[in-house]
Amino acid sequence: MTIVTKLKEFDLAGTKKGKITVSNVTEPYGKDTADILSIGIALNGEDVQWKAHIPYENIDELISALQEAKASKK
Repeated sequence: MTIVTKLKEFDLAGTKKGKITVSNVTEPYGKDTADILSIGIALNGEDVQWKAHIPYENIDELISALQEAKASKK
């Protein structure tokens, strides 16, 4: 059974009501599938328009890529 547990929610910069939500999803693709991290974007703060599912094994690479992207914008 899929269970979504919200880990963190914060305001989406540049919007009036937008939110970014980071959640753990248990059994996202059916019984016995590995947990994933879900990143959702809701421009109105409620209805998710974009969602990314990241396997936990890829989080370090994702963090590195995000840090590189941030550094390139300075």
